[in-house]
Amino acid sequence: MDKQQLLDARYLRMAQIWAENSYCRRRQVGALIVKNKMIISDGYNGTPVGFENVCEDENDHTKPYVLHAEANAITKVAQSNNSSSGATLYVTSSPCIECAKLIIQSGIKRVVYGEVYRLRDGIELLERAGIECVQLGLQSE
Repeated sequence: MDKQQLLDARYLRMAQIWAENSYCRRRQVGALIVKNKMIISDGYNGTPVGFENVCEDENDHTKPYVLHAEANAITKVAQSNNSSSGATLYVTSSPCIECAKLIIQSGIKRVVYGEVYRLRDGIELLERAGIECVQLGLQSE
């Protein structure tokens, strides 16, 4: 493994640990935005600030206002003095198409992800936009 592959594996493991902060029962997803070997933002899937920390309704369906980990990380960096332009996003699950649009607009140039989300349209859009996408297997504890 070269140095970049080692870093990718470590940051993805960190995103996997960060996913444990999610209150979602069905699926916990974590994300980190890294630029110049510094973590400039983080996120996990969950409800917006001020909402109850319950992601699923009484039928165990995800509530429509739950934010994805990538969206949380991108909006968090937008509130900071950092820029995500040229950064790498590490996320435990491949991005959906809505998150892919945010990733493109945020200037992120590389996405490293663990498992494949059930739809590939997000990854296809990112690749069409010239964003490098790398799948790495998630490490078990």
